[in-house]
Amino acid sequence: MPNYKYVAMKNNRQSVSGRIDATDIQAARTAIRKLGLIPVKINEDIDFLEKERKARAKRNELPELPLRDKIDFTTTLQILTATGIPIIETLAFMEENAERPKVKHACSVIKNQIVNGATLAETMEKNRKAFGRVYAGLTRAGEDSGELDVTLARMLDLLKKQASIKSRVIGALVYPCFVILLAIAVVIVMLAFVFPAFESMFESLGGKLPFITKMCIDAGHFIVEYWWVMIIATILIIASIIFAFKNEFTKRIIDRVVLKVPLLNGLMRFSNYSNFLAVLQVAYDAGIPVVNCLYLANLTLENMILRDNISQAALRVQQGENLSSAMRATKQVPNMILFMIATGEQSGRLGDMLMNCTMYIDKKLDEIIDTFTRLVEPFMLVVIGAVVLFLALSLYMPLFGIYNEI
Repeated sequence: MPNYKYVAMKNNRQSVSGRIDATDIQAARTAIRKLGLIPVKINEDIDFLEKERKARAKRNELPELPLRDKIDFTTTLQILTATGIPIIETLAFMEENAERPKVKHACSVIKNQIVNGATLAETMEKNRKAFGRVYAGLTRAGEDSGELDVTLARMLDLLKKQASIKSRVIGALVYPCFVILLAIAVVIVMLAFVFPAFESMFESLGGKLPFITKMCIDAGHFIVEYWWVMIIATILIIASIIFAFKNEFTKRIIDRVVLKVPLLNGLMRFSNYSNFLAVLQVAYDAGIPVVNCLYLANLTLENMILRDNISQAALRVQQGENLSSAMRATKQVPNMILFMIATGEQSGRLGDMLMNCTMYIDKKLDEIIDTFTRLVEPFMLVVIGAVVLFLALSLYMPLFGIYNEI
């Protein structure tokens, strides 16, 4: 209902102002007179209405849903849809029984949009920020083909696969990151507390301190005296890393370098292609044209260099080239994948071959993660050993020098 600002006279001598809700100016004038006031000026409150509109839009705007929430949402939606329950009743049930607050809010927003005349695919398109373009595209394909429950089942498998890949890759990287952080913490504690305790003893023994010992003692003094600088430096380093991965220019440089690092190259390449091929296969089985399948699958690629190459492949397919030749031109796709896709195109069984490609990539990714884990462990032992050796030499070299002089 429109909101109006008014200026009115009270008791024919006192000027008052305020706001009132009414369907039009005439209704606003009548409502003001019922308050015992004589209206002098009435204007529609545009600023208030704009704020109300933005507030309503914000209430209906869904933030990006975590992968776990999307899995929970899709699981229930797929089960209830497959049983033939109308979508509005399904969403009402999900809203009432959802355990996660974001899922409950998503069900409420989507239900209201469908009640107002939108289809499920249209609501997913409106809420692409929450669900992603891939989800919206596959939902539309499922509705158009009349197999929404089947498409949601495929989407659920895809989401679970993405969660599995994410956990495996993170698990492979957690151990080295933890060891590095632990080594840094040990070094800081040694420099800040242990070396200062030995400093007076070194001075009492006399003689010139070795370079690495003096360097450690000076570093300890700096940490104790300027600890706030260390905190600021740490914050700046973390912020710089986050910015580097968010900024398109620096992210592109990082992605290019990663593809040239042995082992890490395979880990990033196969983890990206695992999601890519899974979406490509699901979209193709849902009846989406190959070009659109490529564009949807390309959205899952985190590495910008691989994404650019697949975009070029999609353009080639759009111009009439077959899928295997277009992907071969990127020089980034494994030969085994290219061979299976070419075989699928020639035999008319591209969907089955894409499924086999997904299984092949998953096996290769498991092998790479196992190899990465096996190689990282001895490397981390070498790093820890080097840190311990450096600190031990820094502490004991002055003592060895004095004993030699004696």
